[in-house]
Amino acid sequence: MAVLKSSPAFLVLAFAFAFFLCFIMSTGSYVYFQFVQQWPPTNCRVRIKRPCSNPRPLQIFTIHGLWPSNYSNPTMPSNCIGSQFNETKLSPKLRNKLKRSWPNVESGNDTELWEHEWNKHGTCAEQTLNQMQYFQRSHGMWYPHSITEILKNASIVPSPNQTWTYSDIVSPIKKAIRRTPLLRCKPVPALPKSQRGPKSQRAQPNSRPQSQLLHEVVYCYDYDALKLIDCNRTAGCWNNVDIKFPP
Repeated sequence: MAVLKSSPAFLVLAFAFAFFLCFIMSTGSYVYFQFVQQWPPTNCRVRIKRPCSNPRPLQIFTIHGLWPSNYSNPTMPSNCIGSQFNETKLSPKLRNKLKRSWPNVESGNDTELWEHEWNKHGTCAEQTLNQMQYFQRSHGMWYPHSITEILKNASIVPSPNQTWTYSDIVSPIKKAIRRTPLLRCKPVPALPKSQRGPKSQRAQPNSRPQSQLLHEVVYCYDYDALKLIDCNRTAGCWNNVDIKFPP
């Protein structure tokens, strides 16, 4: 067996298999889509070194991206072989819609964000959605299932002094879309040294935080990005830790 593993033939087969896997992933092998919406104030709150261009972030959930994904590794595929972003393929009418649903809440350069999302994620599903369809479909997912409105109707209105449980937020969304979404959270950024309490009162590294910031809500769609399905992953927020919406 040891001879087989070290033989040139085995090494060639191993290399060929690895190359095949890389080729498959780079050309867009995926199973489902993650439609990711973000709470802009959280995005801006965690950018301590590079603040958002707008000091008052949007107070509605906006699109982060539409990501073809695999259950074994939801971050793949990415940066696939395909047509690079071409702004002229987006009609003026669609661009106006995207400025509302898919703005760049960090730098304010919307086109830059669209280009990044298409080149990194859209190219991996180009066999299913061309560039125009990719952005049209994303806006179409955002418009009728507004997380902002769903939560508002459930009396969940973002407030810096209010905390919620994971279930508080997931339940009304699940009821509205009839599928299980996924929440993703961010730890509360550390205060500047001048505002920190005594060392004995600070959270220890890797300890469970007392609260967390809601960052993203994910809807899952089938291979064709037409049918909502249950998100089968639960990781994304700490269990039994209060969730906050930063202002």
